[in-house]
Amino acid sequence: MPYLGAHLSIAGGYYKSLESAQHYGMQAVQLFTKNNTQWRSKPITESEVQRFQQARQRLKPRWLLAHDSYLINLASPQPALYHRSIEALIEEWHRAHQLGLDYLVVHPGAHGGAGERAGLDRIIAALAQAQQRCSQCSPRLLIENTAGQGTSLGWQLEQLAYIVRELGNPTWLGFCLDTCHLFAAGYPLTPRRAWLRTLRQLDTHLSLERIYAWHLNDSAKPFASRLDRHAHIGYGHIGLEGFRHVLHCRQFRQLPMILETPKGHHQDTDWDARNLETLQRLLD
Repeated sequence: MPYLGAHLSIAGGYYKSLESAQHYGMQAVQLFTKNNTQWRSKPITESEVQRFQQARQRLKPRWLLAHDSYLINLASPQPALYHRSIEALIEEWHRAHQLGLDYLVVHPGAHGGAGERAGLDRIIAALAQAQQRCSQCSPRLLIENTAGQGTSLGWQLEQLAYIVRELGNPTWLGFCLDTCHLFAAGYPLTPRRAWLRTLRQLDTHLSLERIYAWHLNDSAKPFASRLDRHAHIGYGHIGLEGFRHVLHCRQFRQLPMILETPKGHHQDTDWDARNLETLQRLLD
């Protein structure tokens, strides 16, 4: 059975995300290690690490993930942004290591008009440089597939395969797949025959053993739209059957599966709780 969780707030301290997870009965947590809309960040203090580790020992979540900043663009053709993105990724990798997390999820980046191959090669060079300076960091880096919006790279499985292959298939690198992005990029999750075809493509290009986590999000936009718009589970174009296929796939049964659905309460609805209940029903 997969380990369900969500991206949770660290407001008030990193340990707060673990307490929130316990409140919801989640066994997996994704968090930001810093403000995701700012380049600068205060160092993580020893007391913050200690409090986080104490909460982890007490609450015992199975999987802990970080997501990198939305400002990072490892494919940027602009030298200043490219350099800044590499430095930011290195910092985030070290922060994830400080907190003792399992994975750091990264977006590949957008080529900004410079072309697919040039962008992919910049991503490869950036990841190689970051790993050299983070060789002692324990979290595995997970590249997230994208919807293919604008000039974003990583929406075609062949692009993701190229990155890993050119880096020599390293053990420190894997994949986190997003259901909304997969669907929007043109990989169907339903009906079952189409899902099995998608699964074969995933295995051919990425290898199922390299998939270490999932983001579970419905899609507010239609199939193959290449638009990244997350929706609550069962409230988008994917439909519940698509999530049932992912949840019951035996190759993914031990993986963290993280909700990144819209936050907030609407009409007295706690959406994290509602989405979690929906996924749990699909598992039962």
